Amino acid sequence: MTEATKSWIEAANAADCEFPIQNLPYGVFSVDGQAPRCGVAIGDRIVDLAACEAAGLIDAGGTFSQPQLNDFIALGRAKWDEIRAALTALLATGGNSATPTVAMADAKLHLPIRVTEYTDFYASRNHAFNVGVLFRGPENALPAQWTHIPIGYNGRASSVVVSGTDVIRPMGQLKTDDGPIWSPCKRLDLELELGAIVGAPSELGDRVSVDRAESMIFGYVLLNDWSARDIQAWEYQPLGPFQSKAFATTISPWIVTQAALEPFRSEGAERLNPLLPYLHETRPGFYDLNLSWSLNGETLSRTNYNVMYYSSAQQLAHHTSSGCPMRVGDMLGSGTISGPAPDQTGALLEMTEGGKKPVKTGDGDRTFLQDGDTVTLNGYAQGDGYRVGFGPCTGTILPAKE
Repeated sequence: MTEATKSWIEAANAADCEFPIQNLPYGVFSVDGQAPRCGVAIGDRIVDLAACEAAGLIDAGGTFSQPQLNDFIALGRAKWDEIRAALTALLATGGNSATPTVAMADAKLHLPIRVTEYTDFYASRNHAFNVGVLFRGPENALPAQWTHIPIGYNGRASSVVVSGTDVIRPMGQLKTDDGPIWSPCKRLDLELELGAIVGAPSELGDRVSVDRAESMIFGYVLLNDWSARDIQAWEYQPLGPFQSKAFATTISPWIVTQAALEPFRSEGAERLNPLLPYLHETRPGFYDLNLSWSLNGETLSRTNYNVMYYSSAQQLAHHTSSGCPMRVGDMLGSGTISGPAPDQTGALLEMTEGGKKPVKTGDGDRTFLQDGDTVTLNGYAQGDGYRVGFGPCTGTILPAKE
């Protein structure tokens, strides 16, 4: 890196640091029981944005003293760009070494936004085909509309939690040969996803173009859409997932901005047929993001976001195609991100072919998640001598409350 792209915070200049000056992701933190407030990660420190405002170093209308980022995000793209430029100047080599920061090790991280609505999509052809084969056979694996339309369902904003929050195994109805039974989930799974954070609203009846949708996205988080596969198999026809997805969705604590990911734009998967004009992109809507997930510290899968078929901007444009309004703080899940090989899949359902082929790990064979298991998602974009990362997104499974 050149001096212009280095920080006076030395840890930020390490080649494998996920929070260099090129990143500057936003989050919410607290220290010593104080009220949560907004911050930016750099190196092994967190910039206290509320203290920066109080000192007159930046101006975001007092929004950084809030316990979530929604009010700042609502100020719009011009303000996002202004604050990013100001922080870059403060934190660069030769900048203001008196900028208020705290040690990341001393901070507690909180949910970075108030999630207003949550919609999850199904946008990896590899994942959709693999799961379709398990449920419907190879002849009918992909629904007829899948290559024409981003498929999604409305999830629960109320059960979105920040990384590090334990996940309680859900109870539910499971199908047996003698009819349904009430039981703890026996086929608990993860889903490796990316979550897009909507940063600008649209009005009821307003249809948003893909280009406008791009401008509405504030940034991205890692997202684990925990899934109860046996509950899902019994309930999902004809209206789709319900309780099998409602019990928890974990996101990373840091929102990596669209601006930080701009140098890593990438084409997505090859199109199988032309899309209707309202879904056309004028520039690539994907990113070259290295993604992985691990079980109890052992990495089981590596893939890349650029295997996806529909971008977040296309998903957002389609979401508004009926006139559905969007709000600041809405979150769009990408859908499970899976490559073509078994060790590139984003869920155990695929990796084990529905539980038929157990995965060998240091803790023994696994088909689905056991109580006490910890799942961690990781992701970063690799630049020239630096990387832009999200930090870990983790959750540990606790026993069901029977």
